[in-house]
Amino acid sequence: MEPERLPAIPQQAESKKCRIWEKIATGHPASILPVISTQRMCLRPFVMEDLSGLQEILGDKETMEQLEPPYTLQQTEAFLQKFCIQGQKALAAVRRTDETLIGYLLYKSWGDPQLYELAWIFRKNCWRQGYGFEAVSRLIAWAFTEGDAKKLFAETIDPLRSARLMEKLGMVREGLQRQHVRDQQGQWKDLYLYGMTKEDWIAQNEGERTIS
Repeated sequence: MEPERLPAIPQQAESKKCRIWEKIATGHPASILPVISTQRMCLRPFVMEDLSGLQEILGDKETMEQLEPPYTLQQTEAFLQKFCIQGQKALAAVRRTDETLIGYLLYKSWGDPQLYELAWIFRKNCWRQGYGFEAVSRLIAWAFTEGDAKKLFAETIDPLRSARLMEKLGMVREGLQRQHVRDQQGQWKDLYLYGMTKEDWIAQNEGERTIS
């Protein structure tokens, strides 16, 4: 499947807030996470001020249906502090127009430092508006050009929305673990495994980008 292309981001579209975050990240080399501008979002490291916005995502039953039980505020606070901020394993997707946190993007090294797991969760009032594709496609591009990724992978029990987005992003189904995990109702579900190598990404984007 040929991945959808996004037009280049015009310079004037970059928000002042995202440029500030870029300066902060540049001044703190200990941070391993990037700040990425997209057409409608700024992808940046999490801060504790994101607690209420993240709780609206992780605490919502419908949003978490294919993942795990909704988080309590205390669980979200601990997760935000230890995993997102101290662990530097996820990015916040912030909408430019109103500076609202609308998404969570996992970007976590797995075993080898050049192997990364991807995952994403967006607020339900932002579904079916292209935010997931826009954010993750930019993160993938960063991982293979400015980052050190050799391969990215993702997994899901949702063969419809999530798996289709993975394929739209250019990821390849690499396996199926049948009846491998239970959903929130206790029913056994298949686990779909997707991956993309740097060579895959280069081939898909040949002629559009140059990689040193």
